[in-house]
Amino acid sequence: MEELYVIGTGNAMVTTCYNTCFALRKEDEFFLTDCGGGNTILKKLHDMRISIQNIHHVFISHEHCDHTLGFVWLFRLLTSNMKSGVLTEPVYVYAHEDLIPGLEMMCRLTVQKKFCDYIGKLLFFVPLKNGDQKEILGSLVTFFDIGSTKAKQFGFTTTLDNGKKLTFTGDEPYHDCCHEYVAGTDWLLHEAFCMYEDAERFKPYEKHHSTVKDACELAESLHIKNMVLWHTEDKTDISTRKGRYLAEGELHFSGNLYVPDDEERILLL
Repeated sequence: MEELYVIGTGNAMVTTCYNTCFALRKEDEFFLTDCGGGNTILKKLHDMRISIQNIHHVFISHEHCDHTLGFVWLFRLLTSNMKSGVLTEPVYVYAHEDLIPGLEMMCRLTVQKKFCDYIGKLLFFVPLKNGDQKEILGSLVTFFDIGSTKAKQFGFTTTLDNGKKLTFTGDEPYHDCCHEYVAGTDWLLHEAFCMYEDAERFKPYEKHHSTVKDACELAESLHIKNMVLWHTEDKTDISTRKGRYLAEGELHFSGNLYVPDDEERILLL
């Protein structure tokens, strides 16, 4: 049974939670998606007991700093463990083909050569095109262009061991070009910048984001069974976020709604 490890839940400018990133766990292996914006990723992995030895697949969805800068620290940790002999199996880093050169350059500019020498030996950058499929954790993962209007961004969809379909649509609202991947999915991982009642304050539409109400109305129209909402603001009381977001969302969505906190784990039943 796969499990969703919610590492961070916040948008780019949060201060009381970490930027949105997560991992899918299957047995002892992890498929990590995005890394947040700093070295807090290392503490999060430690606190959630995600062993570096069990991460062999990493996906970076797009170029924005709250998704990529934490990768430098992950790269440093991975390659130092390769150098010490702790990590002996290859690690694959997936991103759309336009992003791969920037990720590699970022690492080479900020991490010592002795660690960067593992690029192409034990750590491999894998460029993706729209519709590419890769086998990860024993399942076929299909990566797709979400149709972002800000920066090229990919999401993915996969089938879990229990036959349920899981789809991640990045950190922007659903675009019609993703319909074949999203419609009817059993688990949808979707952004919700703020509550609808706070839209005037946070201006999600100017940032190409949605509200809880918007995301839930979308999920209802696409017959989604379970939805996870994240990539939120933290300027309102984050200790009450879960209850407030669930209350708004359940008015518009009849499926199972999840509003996780950082470091929460969700069984993908």
